[in-house]
Amino acid sequence: MVLYSASDITAAGADPSSAALLHGTPASRGIAFGRITFLKREAAPAPKRQVADAAAEQERFEKARTAAIAQLGQLYGASLEKLGEQNAVVFQIHQMMLDDPDYVQQINALIADEQCNAEYAVETVARRFAEIFEHMDNDYMRGRAADVMDVSRRVISILQLEQGVASPHQIKKYGDEPLILATDDLAPSETVQLDKDQVVGILTSAGSTRSHTVIFARTMGIPAVICMGDPLNESLEGAFVIVDGASGQVYVDPDEALIKSFKERKRNEDALRARLELFRGKETRTLSGRQIHLYANIGSADDIELVKAADAEGVGLFRSEYIYLQAKDFPSEEEQFQIYRDAARDLEGRKLIIRTLDIGADKTADYFMLKHEENPAMGMRAVRICLSRPEIFKTQLRALLRASVYGNLAIMFPMITAVDEVKSCLEKLDECRAELKAAGIPYKDDLEVGIMIETPAAALISDELAPLVDFFSIGTNDLTQFTLAVDRQNAEVGRFLNPYHHAVKKLIRMTVENAHQAGIWAGVCGELAADEGFTHELISLGVDEISVAPSSVLMLRARIATLA
Repeated sequence: MVLYSASDITAAGADPSSAALLHGTPASRGIAFGRITFLKREAAPAPKRQVADAAAEQERFEKARTAAIAQLGQLYGASLEKLGEQNAVVFQIHQMMLDDPDYVQQINALIADEQCNAEYAVETVARRFAEIFEHMDNDYMRGRAADVMDVSRRVISILQLEQGVASPHQIKKYGDEPLILATDDLAPSETVQLDKDQVVGILTSAGSTRSHTVIFARTMGIPAVICMGDPLNESLEGAFVIVDGASGQVYVDPDEALIKSFKERKRNEDALRARLELFRGKETRTLSGRQIHLYANIGSADDIELVKAADAEGVGLFRSEYIYLQAKDFPSEEEQFQIYRDAARDLEGRKLIIRTLDIGADKTADYFMLKHEENPAMGMRAVRICLSRPEIFKTQLRALLRASVYGNLAIMFPMITAVDEVKSCLEKLDECRAELKAAGIPYKDDLEVGIMIETPAAALISDELAPLVDFFSIGTNDLTQFTLAVDRQNAEVGRFLNPYHHAVKKLIRMTVENAHQAGIWAGVCGELAADEGFTHELISLGVDEISVAPSSVLMLRARIATLA
């Protein structure tokens, strides 16, 4: 059961040449029909004005900043149902940006030093910060330039509205016809506020497949094509188009034959989604009867409802670092315990595999005070931080052990490269067990402990690592980038990042075979796990478990049911 590809248009008898064809980067799959409407951001400029009372102007800024933080809090709450905690957390991060002492101090200093208005100060400082982010080597950090401009525009808009200057976002409507929203790029706050009954597709001239906007579009089920460049311009305003989010193709002014072809494809895709419901509540088995455990990846306990709604057997990857990314300081043992306990309890006996702190590389929090690194993906991150700062590590381990009595909880350690690292992690876990026992605090003695295989080193010595743990979880994202020496955050070398490379498959096979020889199970939790076209390879390689985004669970179950 594989969805139609773009090539099926021709197979269905339609002639794509009957319409002008625009190309972009596929971002969110699906088919949409509608008229292009360009987002007009008519934000009033924020020219510099001299003010007589700098203190009063600073107070204006503070009130606007506080109001913006409140708005972001409302957006966070409204986004939870639409997007889940893992995605909605971006608005909490935006709140933290507005609380950043350096950001606030620089704006107040500019107002005082130049006796200028708050709007001008906010815009000036925002551009300074954005420029710093844009010149960083890390692709993730470069993406934060858009975030700082987004939150700053929110503050400026509040300040301008107070002065009676409106800065609305406007789109032209075409009666009751569905709309395809076109723009240079969309901010996360703009995307999440789209009316899905009105806007059925998104086109952007710029953007990134790793942006929050794209993630939101996928989660909301809105087809999107990005990075279309100059061909996406306002001469297309009002044009009727077909958006194919799977192929990245946009057909302008299609004829009836092409429209009919795509409507047929859309009906087939909708029918497929209906057929997938037949697999709800079923075990995940191949044609030969071999059972594969199908779990979900999440970033928060609030995503548990998504896991259950998707009919996953449990959680194969709980990214605990998001707890740290949302906090302003190191989360306490009690705070973490309550989160892990609630997740374990809410899963009602389903498996919950929690990855210990995997911060560093593209995920950082200021209070860790990590040093700047030229190549953070291969620097101080994940288990390296935990073992060098045991007070942080043991706080998390004690919380996990305490939560283990409330459900089927397992622990796994990321970024392993050596036997000694695993032994050190296990020693710290034993120390925590002893401390809890001495304090009379219950924990589960027999909880599973595993490791992530995401470095070539770990794969190559997996025969030595397997006797030490209860399972392996293969993180194909990092395993691919380290095996091929390609930075997955660097868009310039993206074409060299080939997850299907023979070397990657060979390391997966080696890992699975060594796991089985030691009597433990092996799973996959990286992006490759959700690749329907590669599922048969994973099954043939012998994997026992696959963990994917909740939205992919039923599709993979249906796919596995067709395999020998």
